[in-house]
Amino acid sequence: MTHGGNRVRHWAGVLRDDLWTVRADPLPPSTWLRWLPHGIVWLAAFAVLAGGLPQMQERAGLAFGYALAVALGQSGAMVLALWRPVLAWWLSLTATVLGGVAVHHMLVAEGPAQGFTWPWTVAGMVAHLFVLLLLALRVPGRVAAEALALTALTTYVLQGLWGARDYQSTGVLTLTLSSVAVVLGTALRGRREARTALARQTTLTAEERARRTLLEERSRIARELHDVVAHHMSVISIQAQVAPHLVQNPSDELKENLAGIRENALEALTELRRVLGVLRSEHPDLPPDAERGPAPHAPQPTLDRLDALVANTRAAGLTVTTEVTGGRRPLTPGLELSAYRIVQEALSNVLRHAPGAHARVHLAHLPQGLRVEVTNSRPLHTPAPSPGAGHGLLGMRERAAMLGGTLTAHPLPDGGYQVTAFLPADGTKPSADPHSSADPATKDQA
Repeated sequence: MTHGGNRVRHWAGVLRDDLWTVRADPLPPSTWLRWLPHGIVWLAAFAVLAGGLPQMQERAGLAFGYALAVALGQSGAMVLALWRPVLAWWLSLTATVLGGVAVHHMLVAEGPAQGFTWPWTVAGMVAHLFVLLLLALRVPGRVAAEALALTALTTYVLQGLWGARDYQSTGVLTLTLSSVAVVLGTALRGRREARTALARQTTLTAEERARRTLLEERSRIARELHDVVAHHMSVISIQAQVAPHLVQNPSDELKENLAGIRENALEALTELRRVLGVLRSEHPDLPPDAERGPAPHAPQPTLDRLDALVANTRAAGLTVTTEVTGGRRPLTPGLELSAYRIVQEALSNVLRHAPGAHARVHLAHLPQGLRVEVTNSRPLHTPAPSPGAGHGLLGMRERAAMLGGTLTAHPLPDGGYQVTAFLPADGTKPSADPHSSADPATKDQA
């Protein structure tokens, strides 16, 4: 008995939480029809009021005030269901019960017109179907099923247990149509939720893909720049080791300082290589020999390898011309690496998105840094579908921003495309527009 009592209390609590509420749940406008469903509900409510009032007053013989209250309750529940569907269901059910009780008295005592529909009038049936449909559209399926079950229980009590005489039964028809309305509303609600969840998941997937691509590109840039730093740390270590032999009779302090420099350089180099090993590994749990890819200590490309890059691009079928202007001066390895990668990615985008186009690579050595410009003409053929989503541009912008530079990418009026980057030599943004100054002193047209 205790277990059964706990179960009853549990379900009573569930019903109370689900149906004993006046919370607002507005019906959103339709995607294509906007506010048309709301207008239909208002018109149907007016029809229920106009048809239910004379039916309750003239055929059932109720007083005008009582008949008006029942008709207003049924039609008002339809309108209220647009904003508070649970409360509207209670109002519709209450108005039907009050009207059924009043009509039952007339059926037993005096007898209204022969064949009066009871316990649900036609107007009350239509109103309750609208309310159940609007309820099922916005509440969980369990709540809609509970409302349908209580509707069936109320109908059974009025018609099956209480009963009357000389009336046309509407209980079975009402429950059948109510079940259809609940199933339809639940299905439409499930379809809407599925579409919303799919759109949300698609957005999250695109954002996650962009975030992961950006993080991967940042990791690759960090690995490449760390390789440059590792090279310099190795040079420092070797120079610190050789320096005492270049001085006659070096002092103990000098030897000690140089040994400390070498020791610190070796420790930094060891730690750097450990971090690089983790960053380079796509599968950290696998041994290094199990991974495929470039050699871990392969030298990073610089602008000296630009001709080889252009030659490979031409071999792939793209016509490329190169131009170098300005007086070339030594640049940091990180800047040359970023410039090379920007040109590489820009040419790859031309191959992928502009088949048949001509590309032009322009490097301008300026007093403040290096200007990189890759321009392509209008494609001659329709590009094949590409799974990319602009992540290459994200990587190029990250490279430029990491050096304190800028990168712009935009279509041209003639149908082509242009990528322009400025990489400052000292890592700071220029005070003047670097795109406006170019030194045509040196040109190399290929």
